Amino acid sequence: MPEKVAEKVEAYCVKCKAKRIMSEPKEVSMEGKGGVKRRAMKGKCPKCTTTMFRIMGAKK
Repeated sequence: MPEKVAEKVEAYCVKCKAKRIMSEPKEVSMEGKGGVKRRAMKGKCPKCTTTMFRIMGAKK
């Protein structure tokens, strides 16, 4: 499955303890309970380069 790239995604950085715009965001899918697929965005914090993760809504 090809990963989709979004323009600007805001997520919370646990290390910086602040909301930031992700650098290098990519859409990934997660396997949930009962085989339900969920969307998420994965990227890096532009300040400290820690991996950031944001769970998105279900696919329509």
